[in-house]
Amino acid sequence: MRITVHRKAHFNAAHRLYRKDWDDDRNFEVFGKCSNPHYHGHNYELIVSVTGEPNLETGFVMDLKILKELIYDEVEEAFDHKNLNVEVPEFKELIPTAENIAVVIWNKLRTKIQEDHDLEVTLYETPRNFVSYKGE
Repeated sequence: MRITVHRKAHFNAAHRLYRKDWDDDRNFEVFGKCSNPHYHGHNYELIVSVTGEPNLETGFVMDLKILKELIYDEVEEAFDHKNLNVEVPEFKELIPTAENIAVVIWNKLRTKIQEDHDLEVTLYETPRNFVSYKGE
C-alpha cells in the first residue's frame, strides 16, 4: 500500500525572466512584462507531496512535522522575501521560471527524503498558473 502525504507552504519572491545574452527588446518579445528590468514578484504557493508505504510502527509515510521543517529550512528560508535572480545562488545563471524554481526545490528536498519515497513538487506562481515536477 502506497499513500501520498502533502504539505503546503508559501513564500513571496521577486524575479525577472530574461537572458543576459539578449537585449531588452528580445527579452520583452519572449518574456513580456516578466522581463521588467526592475523585477516583479509573486506570492508563491508550494505543495510538496511524498509517496511511500506507511511505517508499520508509526503509521506515517513521513512525519509531516519533519517535512514542514525541511520545507522551511530548504525553501522558505532560502527564497522568502528574496530577489531570486540576485540573492539565491541557484538562479545566478538559471532563469527563475516557475519550472526552474520547482526543479530547484525538488533537488533541494530530494536528498533529505527517504530514497524509496517518491517526491513531487507543485508550485503555484499565480492561482491559475502552476507547475509540477517529479524528478523525471
